This record gives sequence, C-alpha cells and structure tokens, in this order.
Amino acid sequence: MRKKIGVVRFPGTNCDRDVFEAIQMVGLTPEWLWHLDHFEESKYGALILPGGFSFGDYLRAGALAARSPVMDSVRSAANKNVPVLGICNGFQILCETHLLPGALVKNESLKFNDNWVKLIIQNPNVAFGGDVYHKNDEINLPIAHGEGRFYASKDEIKKLWDNNQVWLTYKNNPNGSLDSIAGIMNKNKNVVGLMPHPERALAPWMGSEQGRLIFKSLEAFI
Repeated sequence: MRKKIGVVRFPGTNCDRDVFEAIQMVGLTPEWLWHLDHFEESKYGALILPGGFSFGDYLRAGALAARSPVMDSVRSAANKNVPVLGICNGFQILCETHLLPGALVKNESLKFNDNWVKLIIQNPNVAFGGDVYHKNDEINLPIAHGEGRFYASKDEIKKLWDNNQVWLTYKNNPNGSLDSIAGIMNKNKNVVGLMPHPERALAPWMGSEQGRLIFKSLEAFI
C-alpha cells in the first residue's frame, strides 16, 4: 500500500490547499494533519509544512506553530529519516523548532516581497527534486514573504557550505539573505526548507512548471 503525504495545517496557514492540490496533480495522495494532533509517522512517505501566516505570525513568524503538538510527531518523523519539506512559513517553523539551523528575519527592505526569482541549485536534494535537478541548474519560482532573509552566525553558515547543506541560492538576492541563501537542508538531508513557493509553479500558465518536480520526486519515497 502506498504511503500518503502529510500536509500540516496551522491556524492562519493560507497555502495549504495549494500544496494539497499540488500533491494530487503529480499523482500522489495527500492527507491533512491538524496542528493539535499527534500522528503515526510510519503512515507517511513525506511531510510538508506549507506557507502562510501561521497564528498570524504573532510573536515571530513560525514561533507559535513550532510549539504546536503536531511538531512532536514531525520531529519524531524527521529523526526517522522521513522527508520533511517546509515552504516559506513552513521553513520558518522548521528553523524555530531547530530542525533546521538559522533563522528567517525581516527583509532588508522592510517590505513584503512578491515576485519571481531565479534560483541556483547548489546541492541537489534526493527527495525534493530527485535526480532531475543537478548542481548549478537554474530554476524559476515565485516568492511572497516579509520575513525571508536567511540569517545565521558565520560559523553556522560555514558549516552549511562545508556539509553541502545549502540547497538553493538566489541568483539576484531579493531580501538580503546571507550568502543569498534561499533554501537549506539538515545534516541528514531529509529535512529541507525554502522560501520560494514550488506549489505556485506547476504548469506553464502559472509562469513556470519547475516546482512540479519538487513534489513529483516523492514517488520514490512512498
């Protein structure tokens, strides 16, 4: 029996339906996971934390969601090498739970940035992109964030590069992220986060279909 892809929902999340339908579009089966619930991680081939404004971004983007009961199960799944993807606010949540290093802070411009960006793949991720995307490939995805500037200490950033944990960088840095970092991975490469929205780039009429393969490659894990 094929495993499902768990999509975590928090109050205020507004890209959850987009992610749910993106998974369906590539022929996989999504299932909602509510923020107050624990779940049996062995049922899921992968987990996705969508973008949005969980809990209205009160206190700090992702800070309240990171303390939700569901994150106990997400952490347990991550520790068992289940692929976990955080998109935009989901990336912020993964950093807040320390499943990924660093933090996402206010854009350098102090303005919300809603645009398309060119990304460079620094280190491909097997689960999200599979063998389709290779080192130095460029892809085009949209961003929509006010707190997307990746920040970490010099030592942390050096470790990210040394351990091949930098997944994506911006070709033209839109928010002041250190080293133009747009997406990173944990040491085991199964937990990844990115600020751009692959679920908004699934078909040519959207402007790009290069986000589709980030979901399609999960077939190998179910």
